[in-house]
Parts: sequence; structure tokens; C-alpha cells
Amino acid sequence: MAHRLVVLASGSGTLAQAIFDAREELGIEISAVISDRPAAMVLDRATRMGIHTEVLPVISSRDDWGVQIIERVGRYKPDLVVSAGFMRILPPDFVNRFPTINSHPALLPSFPGAHAVRDALAAGVTTSGTTVHWVDDGVDTGPIITQMEVPVLAGDDELTLHERIKKVERGLIVATIALILPTLEPYV
Repeated sequence: MAHRLVVLASGSGTLAQAIFDAREELGIEISAVISDRPAAMVLDRATRMGIHTEVLPVISSRDDWGVQIIERVGRYKPDLVVSAGFMRILPPDFVNRFPTINSHPALLPSFPGAHAVRDALAAGVTTSGTTVHWVDDGVDTGPIITQMEVPVLAGDDELTLHERIKKVERGLIVATIALILPTLEPYV
């Protein structure tokens, strides 16, 4: 039986697309893609792939949104939730209920948060990269699963470095899912 995944995403969906393209190889079923942004391109990508989509914007209180995201994801009984460019902090009750991983464009624990690439450049590092980690109730503080380095090149700006990191990130997220799937308990 295929493992069931729910993908959370807020943006263009290039990272999610890598997971969509690897469904057969990974032996997974992507039950839904949920976005907090109605105009997110990831929703179009998922629809073209025949994957169910939902939008859950934060229009009321964060607490109400937290209850709603737990209820929505719970409907799908996922074995794993993948945060693929999802730009929201998930409530503690969510990450305690659903095994959730996130891909982050830096070598954690360095440069957590939404501006990791900019922060790495500002710090003058010569090596950055990407990290896939378990999501806990902090911001990019969960246990690291995998990492891959990406050199910072002379003349890099935020856009060029982030694009090179994204290329590595796509392969790493798929490899990490393959690595952890055998360790997951089926959702009950």
C-alpha cells in the first residue's frame, strides 16, 4: 500500500513538482496539496498532475487557522506531511499529530527563518546549502534529517544563490522522503 502524503506549499511549486514527478518512484499517493495563498502557482501545477488542491488562507485568527489546518490535513490521514515552500508556522498541535518535514534553503542551524539566503550572503559565508528537517514547534529548529552543501560563488546575489540551492533542494527532498518512508508508521 502506498504511503499517503499531504504537501503544504505557498509559492511557485518547483519543490512540490519534484515530489509530484517522483510519485511512482517513491510509491506514494499525494492526497492533497494545501496552500495558504489562492493564487499560488503550486495549485495549478498540482491540478495539472491530477492532485486534489485546497486553499486555506489565514483570514481569521491564527488560532482559528491552526484548528482548521489540523482538521483539513486530518481528513487525508497522511503518513507524512511535506512543507514544500510553505511560509506559515504550523501550530504545536499540528506537528505533534502529523509527522512533518520541511526543506530549508540553508545549512541549519545557521540562518533559520524566511530570509535564509539573504542572511547567509550578509554573513559572508563561502558555503550555504539546503536542509531537510523534522518540523517541531519552533522556526526551523526540528531535528535535521539530511543536508547538502552549495558553494557561494563570487558575484552571487540572493536570486542566483537561491536558484542554485533550489536545484539541489529538489533532489534532496525526494531522496529524504525515500529515506524516511520505511520508518513511518501508517496513520491511524
